[in-house]
Amino acid sequence: MSMFCYQCQEAAGGKGCTKVGVCGKTADVAALQDLMIYAVKGISVLGVKLDEMDHKVEGLDRFLMESLFMTITNANFDKDRFFAKIKEALRLRDQLKETLVEKGVELTDLEDAATFSVNSEDEIVFKANSAEVGVLATENEDIRSLRELITYGLKGMAAYCEHASNLGYEDEEIGKFMRRALAATLDDSLTADDLTALALETGEYGVKAMALLDKANTSTYGNPEITEVNIGVRNNPAILVSGHDLRDLEELLEQTKGTGVDVYTHGEMLPAHYYPAFKKYDHFVGNYGNAWWQQKEEFEKFNGVILFTTNCIVPPKASYADRVYTTGSSGYPGFKHIPDRKDGQPKDFSELIEHAKRLPAPTEIETGKIVGGFAHAQVFALADKVVEAVKSGAIRKFFVMAGCDGRMKQRNYYTEFAKALPKDTVILTAGCAKYKYNKLNLGDINGIPRVLDAGQCNDSYSLALIALKLKEIFQLNDINELPIAYNIAWYEQKAVIVLLALLHLGVKNIHLGPTLPAFLSPNVAKVLVENFGIGTISTVEEDIEMFLGEAAQA
Repeated sequence: MSMFCYQCQEAAGGKGCTKVGVCGKTADVAALQDLMIYAVKGISVLGVKLDEMDHKVEGLDRFLMESLFMTITNANFDKDRFFAKIKEALRLRDQLKETLVEKGVELTDLEDAATFSVNSEDEIVFKANSAEVGVLATENEDIRSLRELITYGLKGMAAYCEHASNLGYEDEEIGKFMRRALAATLDDSLTADDLTALALETGEYGVKAMALLDKANTSTYGNPEITEVNIGVRNNPAILVSGHDLRDLEELLEQTKGTGVDVYTHGEMLPAHYYPAFKKYDHFVGNYGNAWWQQKEEFEKFNGVILFTTNCIVPPKASYADRVYTTGSSGYPGFKHIPDRKDGQPKDFSELIEHAKRLPAPTEIETGKIVGGFAHAQVFALADKVVEAVKSGAIRKFFVMAGCDGRMKQRNYYTEFAKALPKDTVILTAGCAKYKYNKLNLGDINGIPRVLDAGQCNDSYSLALIALKLKEIFQLNDINELPIAYNIAWYEQKAVIVLLALLHLGVKNIHLGPTLPAFLSPNVAKVLVENFGIGTISTVEEDIEMFLGEAAQA
């Protein structure tokens, strides 16, 4: 076994990738990512001690967020970036030790993650491949499962916090919790019950992180509003923006004004069109293509420059690799990387813009428009209409079909499920899972579209707020009494924090697919099934009968 990774839904054989990642991650990069997480846990052990003394270390929260985000599936494949980040981690770790010693703290009985020493890249590689660093270092299957569940939830939380931080919104308490939780995954005295409680607490802070990002996005760009998004093209050179980071998009739009270069969104950047602040840019044309996993074919046809602001990178074809750029926590060998902001100044996208000017306009792959923008504020504005539709029986049930899309043919289930749902049901969605059905003509109910897209994966927070608002309006004691069913697709670690957040909010009977996570041991899965009613998908017909008590439409 040259590597072991089972953090995403496409883990090989539903068990784990052991030679190369299904995502395209090589064994050497996987090992460096493991060491990155190991070092972050060691830093957290020391950080907790300083937190207990109310001593703030400038930049610590940001470093942990970036380090965790880099290891999310499909985010960063660049070995050199991980070498640099690990070296930075060890310098920071030594700085924390010095601070603790200065404060009179005796550093005895520290975990290896807080003490190991490497002095060259060869030593980093050796340590990265050592037995104590990887996932399998935890021998007890259930403890390992819970530790990884928490760690993956924290990776998702870190992604959301980094986006918020980019807009100037931070929460010290979230940072303190992340350190405490990371340190706890090294604590052999904690039982499975202790770690289960910590996983639910991770969900609690996941809600806080999503609320923070929602505040950052809406305070900066306005509340999303119902918007028709063009999916055709114009005859200008263009840049395609993928990923999730809205500040990167804003800075690029500002720098492309008047240049003759159009800007399009891809994948999870689609919801940027829903924010009022972005509608002033007449060169912000529309959305190109579909979910992340189809990018090889679509990027080739786009013809222009592609910018990844976060994860969702698929190893590229040679035909377009020379026109792809990365920024933030994303990276890929051979892609040019746009450096981080310095001294509060915007990132410099001039190289991308000049590159785009030399390239042909995108090839049109589809035409028409798609509708979105149904985040919580917009749905609250429609509350009377929605409530009346529910009371009259026009809307019988809502189906939350948020989450991720992916390559597996099994995921066609979600398209067929959406098609088969009765016409008196409404789909609530967020994340790239929407691409399985957001271009279907499913109609509306009394003017309410049957697919309500709240936005990116982090905007699952909006779906939770909508459910809580309906609970209040209908004066119910339990959120599970609402006419809402949860049939969620997952792929990577941001979906894990969304799941933990929903569990913290008390949502039960969530169906998760297309498969349950490989990192859930049988015993941990049993706890989730017995305590929260977690289930997986079956066939469209069986699931619709289970949710609604009737057969699926032919």
